[in-house]
Formats: sequence, structure tokens, C-alpha cells
Amino acid sequence: MRDIKQNILVVDDEEDLCEILKFNLETEGYAVETANSAEEALELNIENYNLILLDVMMGEISGFAMAKRLKSNPSTKNIPIIFLTARDSENDTVTGFNLGADDYISKPFSIREVIQRVRAVLNRTDLFRETNVPMGETISFQGLEMNLEKKTVKIDNEEIPFTKTEFELLHLLLREKGRVFSRQELIERIWPKDVLVLDRTVDVYITRVRKKIGRFSKCIATRLGFGYYFNS
Repeated sequence: MRDIKQNILVVDDEEDLCEILKFNLETEGYAVETANSAEEALELNIENYNLILLDVMMGEISGFAMAKRLKSNPSTKNIPIIFLTARDSENDTVTGFNLGADDYISKPFSIREVIQRVRAVLNRTDLFRETNVPMGETISFQGLEMNLEKKTVKIDNEEIPFTKTEFELLHLLLREKGRVFSRQELIERIWPKDVLVLDRTVDVYITRVRKKIGRFSKCIATRLGFGYYFNS
């Protein structure tokens, strides 16, 4: 259990699902409140929550509409959002991430998956806070640009598609340029705690990221016997 509980708000019009998520997340040590509509949620002090689990298909105000309001408000724009939805089309997923979502889980899902995703998002959020980096900041190196709010990567103004793990890996290396990360450190910083990740998996992802960043591929260097680093 955590010494300081992190506050989670679950917003879904399925009351039974809210209660199931509340029970299981509280068992993991989180403090959880629920709301059965966006209207009800928006009456709460949203800025007090560390994470929002947000259903998309709800009443008059959809999850997307609620997220848009939160992201346009300076006091709530940095609160991470995980969408929970039965809509799993590519367009819906893109819409969610463009609104600033941190993750997107399609129904039906396992409670274990939700807990892993919640833990991973909160771990990343803690990393941003520890390093005093605003969530909406853009990090750039010459013609390579990462928008941390929109979760986009551009090379010479051309947007390059990145998976969530690839994005997080590049972000960590880029924002701590020159620091050598062992494979184990990368596993602990990027992947959920309950997921088994082998050293070889890290190598595969490094290769993918290098390929995607094109002319900057040599910037992700290897320090033999130690690990990887971004060489500026």
C-alpha cells in the first residue's frame, strides 16, 4: 500500500461497473470516487484527482466532450485521463489521444488490465512531476519535436506515428540527454510493473525508435556493457 493515496475518479453511466472498479482500485491502495455522468463529475473538485477513468458514451455530455473541457481548463488540463469505452475504432482512438488522453481501454476489459494501465499512467505522471516538466511541454532537439500533451512526434515538421511505449521510450531518453540507462532501468521506468519484459524486448523497441526517427537514429547510442543514451 502507498503512504499517500492517489485519488482516482471513475466516470461511467454503468453503476455496477463503477462499483467494481472502485472496489478493486481501493484494494490496490487508491482512493476512489465515482460519478455516473459527466454532468455529475463536473460538479466535483476535479483538480483534486490524480487520474480520471472516463467512459466515452454517456448522456448529454460525452466523455470526449468532458475531456475537452478539462483539457481547456488550466487547473485540470494536466490530470491524466484513461478512456473506457466500447467504441474501439481507429478514429475513436485517434480522437481520444488528440484530446490529450493518456490511455484508451476498450470494453470488455479485465480488471487486472485496468489496474496495470492505471499504475503505468500514474508512474509516468509522477516522473513528470519529479522532473518539474509541465505535461503540455514540447521537447525538441534540432528537427525532432515531441508534444507531450498531444503525444505526437515530428521529424522536420512531418508527424511520425509512434506507439505508446515507443513514445515513452524516446521521451525518457530525449529529456535526459546524455544519461545512460541500463535495460533494467528502462524496463522499470517504461513498462507496467506486473508485465514480464526481457532485455531483448528493450533492444527491439530501441531498434524501432531508431528507425522511426530517421536521420536522428545515431543519436540513440549504445554504451557497451551499460545501456542506451541520447547523444546530443
